Amino acid sequence: MKLVILDRDGVINQDSANFIKSPNEWIPIPGSLEAIALLNQSGFRVALATNQSGVSRGLFDMVTLNSIHDKMHRELAHVGGRIDALFYCPHAADEHCDCRKPKSGMIEEIGVRFSVELNEVPAVGDALRDLQAFASAGCQPILVRTGKGEETLAASKKSADKALPENTWVCADLNEAVQRIITEYA
Repeated sequence: MKLVILDRDGVINQDSANFIKSPNEWIPIPGSLEAIALLNQSGFRVALATNQSGVSRGLFDMVTLNSIHDKMHRELAHVGGRIDALFYCPHAADEHCDCRKPKSGMIEEIGVRFSVELNEVPAVGDALRDLQAFASAGCQPILVRTGKGEETLAASKKSADKALPENTWVCADLNEAVQRIITEYA
């Protein structure tokens, strides 16, 4: 089975420093939904791994989070795409859970759910914590320059402690990442 793991905010939809707190605030990045559809059409299963600490912080509840994801699923369906599994961490950083990226618990759970070894599974994120979690689980980390991606890339060049994991691919956006994934994993 071919599998791709995606972060949500900043990869699929526009990110916000104030969190995505309602379906109206969930706005897809141009071309991202079509890129997911292309993955599906190319035989890839797609799993989503997203930190959603806004739940723990009381910024939105589970009903709202589900409504946001329902909107995402509907908009994906309109272009022939789908997310096969959605994993999220509702915890704040100070809760020290194992599922919140940069820890790899959520990513490892995806491997268990799909019964796949994560070695070299392509995984796309826009923040260093995404890439760290992916690399720790054995995935092929891919940085997109959308969302926090430009900031992540700039910080990696200035500080060794913010360096990207070894062999991280850098792509303009999800569409470019998907084109490379399809080429490399065909």
